[in-house]
Amino acid sequence: MPLFLDLHAVQSVPVANLNRDDLGSPKSVRYGNANRIRVSSQSWKRVIRHGVEEDLGERARRSRLVPRKVAEALTGEGWPADLADFAGRQVVAAVGKKGLGLDDAGRTNVLLYVPEAAIGELAAVCTEHRAELEKAAASKAKKPPLVLPSEMVEEILNRRTASISLFGRMLAELPDSKVDGAAQVAHALTTHASEPQRDYFTAVDDWLGDSETGSGHLSTAEFSAGVFYRYATINIDDLNNNLAGDTKAAREVVAAFADHFLMSLPQAKRTSSAPHTLPDLAYLAVRERRPVSFAAAFETPVRADQDGGFSGPSRTAMDAYAHDITRLIGTRRLRTHGHSTVSARAGAGQDDPAHLGQRHDSFESLIDTAVNALFDTTDTDSGDSSGSEAARA
Repeated sequence: MPLFLDLHAVQSVPVANLNRDDLGSPKSVRYGNANRIRVSSQSWKRVIRHGVEEDLGERARRSRLVPRKVAEALTGEGWPADLADFAGRQVVAAVGKKGLGLDDAGRTNVLLYVPEAAIGELAAVCTEHRAELEKAAASKAKKPPLVLPSEMVEEILNRRTASISLFGRMLAELPDSKVDGAAQVAHALTTHASEPQRDYFTAVDDWLGDSETGSGHLSTAEFSAGVFYRYATINIDDLNNNLAGDTKAAREVVAAFADHFLMSLPQAKRTSSAPHTLPDLAYLAVRERRPVSFAAAFETPVRADQDGGFSGPSRTAMDAYAHDITRLIGTRRLRTHGHSTVSARAGAGQDDPAHLGQRHDSFESLIDTAVNALFDTTDTDSGDSSGSEAARA
């Protein structure tokens, strides 16, 4: 039976522009006949990926600069610059039916997603075949012969890290490098109607004389503020398959992903807005058969409460929707679930969730409980967990 970890968060973000469109405005979407502020999945996924890689101590890089990086590595070993550049180009010409293609600046036509260690390994292949590369470069042929072993180069480019196994990789030119990602990340959107707002600003020229007035620069920028619903899910079976059954690695990857899903924030405009909030409500559910998003809880835009805020009503809306979903599908496929919220204690406020499983005082406890439910093979009874009992209440 397929197994999934669903991750939900309700997060209030003040004045910010976490993710801009081509005009510099906060991205948006119309949902439930209301305009919402949106943060793309790619934007949030990137900062999560970098955090996961930092935790696991193995980086992967997505770049068109692989040939240039190989050339830099060879130059660092004493190779002449022109020969190193030729070797870097030979790397990308050696793979795929027609090579990966290069532009005039020596960048691949497509983004490659490879372990950081691949650059050193490719440089080592070039070093092993330096004599052949020198001969091919000296020929000055318009289309020099390919001298690097394609199988060896492809094998290096096909290697994966834990983060590649988690987020996936697609490259049509190298079909064997394809990895179906185990993680899916939704676009974040505000739970309520929200529009970008314009900020008129000036910058003072510090060297203007005392008698001179005015600013050295003036312009406008757009920002937004709102309460976001965020969602992601991990297919645990796919992750285990991508990691060749390494349960220990899978456990570490899932724990790191869950931590950075809750703790990360896209970095755009951070120096001018510092919007470093945390989720007001985090909800994790371990489900069998299929994942379940709660985005539809906010298809009807949340209305502000009597004090004018959206955070409390958003938590209440998600809790009410969870109750409806449980009524529809039951708890037989719900292995465990739980939540953490900003309320100081259970029953502290009227918006304290009643249908989001076991209450945890911290994100750490919430994540540990979910990870244990996923990977503790001694606990296989999905119908009798404490989270499922809470769902029935």
